[in-house]
Amino acid sequence: MDVTTFFIQCLNALQYGLLLFLVASGLTLIFGIMGVINLAHGSFYMIGAYMAFALAPIVAAVFSGGFFATLLVGTVLAVLLGYVLEWVFYSYLYQREHLQQVLMTYGLILVFEELRSLIVGDDVHGVPPPDILAGTLPLGDMMTYPVYRLFVSGVCIVLAIGMYLVLSRTRLGMMIRAGATNREMVQSLGIDIKFLYRLVFAAGVAIAVLAGMVAAPVSSVYPGMGQTVLIVCFVVVVIGGIGSIRGALFGALLIGMVDTFGKVLLPQAAGVLVYVLMALILLWKPEGLFKAA
Repeated sequence: MDVTTFFIQCLNALQYGLLLFLVASGLTLIFGIMGVINLAHGSFYMIGAYMAFALAPIVAAVFSGGFFATLLVGTVLAVLLGYVLEWVFYSYLYQREHLQQVLMTYGLILVFEELRSLIVGDDVHGVPPPDILAGTLPLGDMMTYPVYRLFVSGVCIVLAIGMYLVLSRTRLGMMIRAGATNREMVQSLGIDIKFLYRLVFAAGVAIAVLAGMVAAPVSSVYPGMGQTVLIVCFVVVVIGGIGSIRGALFGALLIGMVDTFGKVLLPQAAGVLVYVLMALILLWKPEGLFKAA
């Protein structure tokens, strides 16, 4: 592997790892703060990808907008979807056992898959990147790199920084962290914990949907994509430490590197390398790389 190829694979690993972090951060945020095991989280990623495919013509016709307008409209719809889902379904799960949470959220997976099939069908779809990001950058004499992949990495980095600043430097973040530690005490201080949880869940859904929308031009849109990403995201959460946003970032980047270089160097074993990594880390640190924070 020459230097240029190595650099390209590093960029691919970074982009994939950051994308995984976006999805996994919403998953670990919902579990770490609200204590809900949300198997339907991968479905939100799928919904985002199908939004990128199905909303684009509607947004173009109504708002005369393109890809970026579709991202904005899709994110607003995702926040509303998350708010309604928490109100109708998830708000009843906080005091329930994890088995009941798993059963209900698995039921939501089946509902979302059936709705997807009824609304857009079971075909595989491609989503073109916007024209402004459709070009490539030259790397060396013979290779180029897609500008859109760099855009995806940039979006993920901006959102990761924004998430960190909100959780660690704002009053809202302080209330969220306090609510995760002691719900009853936060309620006794006059904070509406129900609204706070609803806001956290809506944000987690919006992050997953946005990740699916920006990933659609890279990975295409196909049935079952939510389940595929959900399995890997659970591995990210377990490696990084359940409830830790920082752990989700490090875990996602590790998996991005292992998966990307595994497909290049050990293609026959690439499918199991991620799980071998998880097993080794859990043997070393059973609680994951970082504690919940």
